[in-house]
Amino acid sequence: MIPEINYWAVLLATLSTMLVGTVWYTPKVFGKTWMRLAKVDPSGKSAVGPILVTVIVSFISAWVLAGASWIAFEFYGGSFLVGTLLTGVILWAGFTASRFITHDAFEGRPAALTIMNIAHELVTVLVMAVIIGVWPPAV
Repeated sequence: MIPEINYWAVLLATLSTMLVGTVWYTPKVFGKTWMRLAKVDPSGKSAVGPILVTVIVSFISAWVLAGASWIAFEFYGGSFLVGTLLTGVILWAGFTASRFITHDAFEGRPAALTIMNIAHELVTVLVMAVIIGVWPPAV
């Protein structure tokens, strides 16, 4: 089976990750705390490289979420939106959160940083899932 994917939804979901990250890591939200916990110097290097990497990785994440959601929808049926939200949460828990927790534990990162980062990823995935879920591929 080849999953049906709405690439417009994937592109919008990709862009949504930039919006979520911009709000989440702004100094007035979690930015100052994140910089302190992660030991990030705001006057350091240019953010252009990391932003380009984020766009590419976010596209891949949105594409995988869209494909996995279509496969789950074809298998289980029901609401495409609900299936996409559930698929997003399962993928987040099974891959993103669990990998963050593992790496951060071995790297000795503060638990508060791990929680902040995996919470950001959950919000990001949920926003992508809503966009992809309300705009299923036309078949």
